[in-house]
Amino acid sequence: MENAQLIGLSRQSALRRNLDVVANNLANINTTGYKAQRLIFEEFLMPTAQATEFQRPDRPLSFTQDVGTATVLTQGSIQLTGNPLDVAIEGDGYLAVTGAGGEQLYTRAGSLAIDPEGTLVTDAGLPVLADGAPIQINPEDGEITITKEGVISTPQAQLGRLDVYTFDNRQELLHVGTNLFSGLNPIPANNPTVVQGALEGSNVEGIQEISRMIEITRQYKSVSKMMSQRNELRQRSIRELGSVEA
Repeated sequence: MENAQLIGLSRQSALRRNLDVVANNLANINTTGYKAQRLIFEEFLMPTAQATEFQRPDRPLSFTQDVGTATVLTQGSIQLTGNPLDVAIEGDGYLAVTGAGGEQLYTRAGSLAIDPEGTLVTDAGLPVLADGAPIQINPEDGEITITKEGVISTPQAQLGRLDVYTFDNRQELLHVGTNLFSGLNPIPANNPTVVQGALEGSNVEGIQEISRMIEITRQYKSVSKMMSQRNELRQRSIRELGSVEA
């Protein structure tokens, strides 16, 4: 296959991946605490083989390579719900939860509930940590209050303080689910601001994502057209050379 075709295919592959990322952002525009993703591109240079008959310097080929995704960490809008088990974190900070495999994970999605065993859990059923352990709440103990510091209480007793963590470099957080992250070296938040009866909305900007999708589609069509023209030129050259030799 010609180098031009290979380069075009690398660009198309990266554009398809980018389109998947944008589509996923749009699909989560109403997902609590969701953080938009961006695809990261870089140039990959591959040298051509040395000429044998006509010596000349290598001419590197430039390919498009997607190397990963970055998370947009801007805060989504705070939406009041009135549900005492809903919490939103203003500013930096992540709730700590226990993952399905027992590992500690982090989330900004504060749509919480009490499971049949009385454990405070996320909407995915993961136990929420307070003072380093899952917290038990008896719904019959009365009204549940959560202070801005994250302290959970009922009229019967103070039950614990939500574990809220920050990270020196939040871009090192690894996505392990729609609203879940794993990360090394979590730092307990000094002065977290927890808002009871509210949720943080997705930070996806719908119009921006739709515009990005349109632009990606245009670029993909442009590359396809270029590759088609290149192929037609190649076929025409073969036919003309064949007719001359005949």
